[in-house]
Amino acid sequence: MGWIYLLFINVLTFCVFGADKRAAVRGRRRVRESTLLGLCLIGGSIGGLTAMYAFHHKTRKAVFSVGIPLMIAAQVLFILICSSMVLK
Repeated sequence: MGWIYLLFINVLTFCVFGADKRAAVRGRRRVRESTLLGLCLIGGSIGGLTAMYAFHHKTRKAVFSVGIPLMIAAQVLFILICSSMVLK
């Protein structure tokens, strides 16, 4: 069940990053940075990082270019710790 959530949140995050890039190019209303980072924080960090480089979006901002990889590392560590607790 957890994999379904992760797949969903990462696809959603990828799409929201893409929509924000499209809005930026067209000069339209943008998605808040806090929303983008929040989606990454709740599990969509892989989708966010993939979208950043696929769309060349937010790659110059340190909070994204450094913050999202750190979120991924923290999330992987969290999963590993939780998995090792379950296996004991």
